[in-house]
Amino acid sequence: MQDTTEQLVELIKTTSTDLSPDVEQALTEARTQEQGGSAAEGALLTILNNVDMSRRTGRPICQDTGTPIFHVWYPEGGSQRKLREQIVAAVKIATERSFLRPNAVEALSGKNSGDNIGKDFPTIHFDEWENDYLKIGLMLKGGGSENCGAQYSVPSPELPATRDIKGVRKAVLDAAFKAQGLGCAPGIIGVGIGGDRVTSMVKAKEQHFRHLGDHNPDPELDAMEKRLHREINELGIGPMGFGGKTTVLGVKMAQLHRVPASFFVSIGYMCWADRRKIMTVKDGDVSIQSP
Repeated sequence: MQDTTEQLVELIKTTSTDLSPDVEQALTEARTQEQGGSAAEGALLTILNNVDMSRRTGRPICQDTGTPIFHVWYPEGGSQRKLREQIVAAVKIATERSFLRPNAVEALSGKNSGDNIGKDFPTIHFDEWENDYLKIGLMLKGGGSENCGAQYSVPSPELPATRDIKGVRKAVLDAAFKAQGLGCAPGIIGVGIGGDRVTSMVKAKEQHFRHLGDHNPDPELDAMEKRLHREINELGIGPMGFGGKTTVLGVKMAQLHRVPASFFVSIGYMCWADRRKIMTVKDGDVSIQSP
């Protein structure tokens, strides 16, 4: 198996320092929608200036470089063990080079490992697929946005909703309203419907790898994505909670099969710094792209 440790370091660096074009474009368009001279416009101008400075200087977009979450799709015959070793080595090197802040602390003691390596840290999801090449997606998930995530068991005393698309809408609106200006709005919301408590949230977070301008292949979900995007922005929470027209940059949804007894709606909240890139290794060639 090809050693891609240095390429993985580059993947981490690029993800940490270079915001993807679709997110930057959405932020630019959002600025034009806000009232001139408002706090909302000022916040977006500051964000865009930060994006430009980060790209030019090769420094992290945010001081919280987050939890590194890797999704690895590998061909038949690949070794999860070797891939994990390469990812762990790359995370250590990237931390030494200050592309990542040392963020891994022991849960109870709070002791920092110093190198971003700990128990199940970084997060790595493996999937063997039918293609003959390797693909690795990396998402850097900041702590503030992670704290705004939510999961609903529908119906419940917390959310008396129906087990259908109307209930899903109610859950997402509730989560977005409760987030308010926390999590560094404007955010991006990923939604996982169904599954169990674990798979539902994993599916919600996977939605952050999608391009903001794409279309959901499920017509019902596609329509609800657009509706929720509009309705959440009509709440008037705005960038950083200052008020305004831009509370979210997008809403992305997916569903899983479930058992009849359960109906979970999981919301993965991402801050404006939607840091994600994808690396492919095919026939010895390595490339890094934005979604």
